[in-house]
Amino acid sequence: KLHEAFKGTIERITGPRTVSAFKEKGVLSVTKFIVAGNNLVSKCPTWSWELGEPSKRKPYLPPEKQFLITRNVPCLQRVASVEEEYKAVGGEVLLDSEDNDGWLATHGKPKENKHDEDDDLPSMETLEISQKNPIQSIPSYFGGEEEEDISDMVEYDEPDNLIETDPATLQSTYLVAQELDEDNILRTRTYDMSIMYDKYYQTPRVWLTGYDEVFL
Repeated sequence: KLHEAFKGTIERITGPRTVSAFKEKGVLSVTKFIVAGNNLVSKCPTWSWELGEPSKRKPYLPPEKQFLITRNVPCLQRVASVEEEYKAVGGEVLLDSEDNDGWLATHGKPKENKHDEDDDLPSMETLEISQKNPIQSIPSYFGGEEEEDISDMVEYDEPDNLIETDPATLQSTYLVAQELDEDNILRTRTYDMSIMYDKYYQTPRVWLTGYDEVFL
C-alpha cells in the first residue's frame, strides 16, 4: 500500500512521457502507446480499445482508448506451470544473435510431456464395431432345420408366461461406446488479456484474468 501511495503521488505531480526511448531505456511515450495499440487493433481484430470505468480513466489517454483487451484466450497450461518452465531455464534468457539488440527470450524450453500429444487425444478405437456376431441368413443360422410350430397368441395371455432370452435370436451388428478416460479430456483455461499504459514505469503493462471451465 505504501508503494501504491508513492506511485500515485509521482503520477500526479509528473507529466506523461512525450519522447520514447524503448531501445535505450525500455520506456514508451503515451503517443507511441496509442499508435502501437491502433496498429494492434487493425492487425488483430480480437483486440479492441476499452473505455474503462469513468472514475478510473486516465486524463493523459483518450477517453475511448484507456486500455486494450482481448477476451477468452484459450490456454492449455496454467500460469503456474509456465512459470515453472521459466524458472527451469534460469529465468531471463538473453538472445545471443547479432540482431537481437539485447532482447530477452519470450519463452524457455518447454517441458517434455510424459506422453506424446497424440496419446492425449481420443482415438477412433474408443468406438469399436462389434463384428464377432455378424448377421447371418436365416437358413444358415438355423442349420436348415424346419421351423418350429408358432405358438398360439392365446398362450401369451397366461400370467406365468415370462419373456426369456432365446439363444437363437439374431444378434445384429452394433456400436459399442466406451467411456473415455478422464486423462484424455483436454481441459482448457481461458484468459482475458489487457494492456494498459503505466505512467509511473512509462511502459505498457499486461494483465491476465483467468477463468476455469465454468468461468469462475
